[in-house]
Amino acid sequence: MNTISVQVSLYPLRQPHVGPTISKALEVFRTHGLDVRPGTMSTVIAGEPDAVFDSLKASFQSAAALGDVVMVVSISNCCPAPAGDQHNAGHSA
Repeated sequence: MNTISVQVSLYPLRQPHVGPTISKALEVFRTHGLDVRPGTMSTVIAGEPDAVFDSLKASFQSAAALGDVVMVVSISNCCPAPAGDQHNAGHSA
């Protein structure tokens, strides 16, 4: 298994502004060298399994440090990884 793809949705709860929490999660994914494709309801990330799982843990911890949060994750080793720029801009995770 060389690459896995993950669809992740992050829901900050009881926070006046959700943008900072989601932006921080996207930053964490990118610093782990993953392909990051933000969408309006979720983000697709892809990369080496260790980097993906490490980034999920780190992004959840950074989001939880800012307040209550729910993270929903779907993981696949058979869906094609998204093509494109890993520095794609956006504010959804």
